[in-house]
Amino acid sequence: MAKMNSNFLNLKENYLFKEISKQVNQYTAAHPGHKLIKMGIGDVTLPLAPAVVKAMEKASAEMGKKETFRGYEDSGQGYDFLREAVKGYYKKRNITISTEEIFISDGAKSDSGNINDIFDSSCTVLVTDPAYPVYVDSNTMGGKKIIYADSTPENGFAAMPPSCGADLIYLCSPNNPTGSAYTKEQLKEWVDYALKNKAVIIYDAAYEAFITDEKLPRSIFEIEGAKKCALEICSLSKTAGFTGTRCGYTVIPEELMFEDNDGSEYSVRKIWARRQGSKFNGVSYPVQRAAEAVFSDEGQRECREIVGYYLNNAKIMMKTFDKLGIEYTGGVNSPYIWFRCPCGMGSWEFFHKLLNEAEVVGTPGEGFGKNGEGWFRMTAFGSMEKTAEAMKRLEKMLG
Repeated sequence: MAKMNSNFLNLKENYLFKEISKQVNQYTAAHPGHKLIKMGIGDVTLPLAPAVVKAMEKASAEMGKKETFRGYEDSGQGYDFLREAVKGYYKKRNITISTEEIFISDGAKSDSGNINDIFDSSCTVLVTDPAYPVYVDSNTMGGKKIIYADSTPENGFAAMPPSCGADLIYLCSPNNPTGSAYTKEQLKEWVDYALKNKAVIIYDAAYEAFITDEKLPRSIFEIEGAKKCALEICSLSKTAGFTGTRCGYTVIPEELMFEDNDGSEYSVRKIWARRQGSKFNGVSYPVQRAAEAVFSDEGQRECREIVGYYLNNAKIMMKTFDKLGIEYTGGVNSPYIWFRCPCGMGSWEFFHKLLNEAEVVGTPGEGFGKNGEGWFRMTAFGSMEKTAEAMKRLEKMLG
C-alpha cells in the first residue's frame, strides 16, 4: 500500500487564505445582495500596464504563425531576452549579476516553497514570526526543523538574528504581512550571521518596488558579502499586476555554495538548475515577452504609476488609523497595513466583527504566526473608492 508523506499531517487543516475565503463565502451565502469590500488577500485590481499588454498581444500573435511559433525554451531558465532585461534592472541599481544567475519562474510563492527541495531535510530553518505562510508550510512538508526569530512591536516587526544557529533563513523585506522594511545596517547583521553560521538566506523581495525611502535597500545584494550567503526571489505580481499572469525570477549568485554530507562544496545555482530542469518547463513565451516589457522605460514608468496608486490607497488607510489612534506599521514602503486590533480583541475575533458589522474583509494576524495574535493585516490593492469606503465603515464601526 502506498503511504503518504506524514509531514503533511503537521500542517494546519486549511491554508490561511482558503479559510478566509471559506468564511467569506458562508457570509455571502447568508446575506445575498450585500457588497463586501475585500482587503484581505493581496490581489491587485488595476489592469496590466499598456506596454505589457501590447507586448503580450504581439507575442501571442507570433505563436499563431509557423515562422514565429515557439515551443520549449532551450535554457530552462527563461528566455535570454527576459534575463537580459532583469540583469539590466539590477545594473541600474549598481548590482552586477550575470544572466546565468537568473531563473525565470511563475512567481515568488512557487520558488519560495520549492527552493527547499535542494536542501537536506536535516537543515534547521529560521523563519521570522509573523511570516508569509508558504515559508513554514513548505518546510513542514519537507520535514525540516523550523525555529523562529520574533518580530514584535519592540523591534518594529523587524526580527534580528538570534543567538542560536540555523542553516536556512527566510527574510522578506518589505515584509508580508507587517509592512516593515530592513535597513542596510540590519541586513548587514543578517548577512554576517549567515556567513558565520554557513547558512543560506532565502530573501523574498517581492515588494521591493514599493520602497519609497531611498536609504532602504531594495535588494540584499546591496549588502557586502551577500552573494556568498544569499539568493533573492522576486515577483512581478504586485510590481506589475501579474497575479493572474504569473511571472517572477530568482537570482542565485555563482559564489553561493553549500556542503554535501561529506563536506564537499557544490554550487547552489547548478543544483537549482538541475532541479528546475527535472520539475519545471518554464513560463509561457507571451508572458515572458510581457515581463520583458515591464523592464522597458515605458513599462517602468507605467508600473510606477500603478504602484503609486496603491501607495496612495495606503495613505488613505494610514490617515484613518492615525485619526482612530490605532497602532500600525507598513504603508509607507509597503502595500500592507499591519495594525493592532482595537479594544484588545483577538485577530480572528476582530475578523468576524469587521466582516459582520462593517462588511469589510481583512486577514487575521494569527494566521501568520504566534506574534500575529492581536494584530490584523489590510491591503492597499483595492480601488481608491472602495478603500475610502472601507475606512468610513471602519471608523463608523469603532466610533
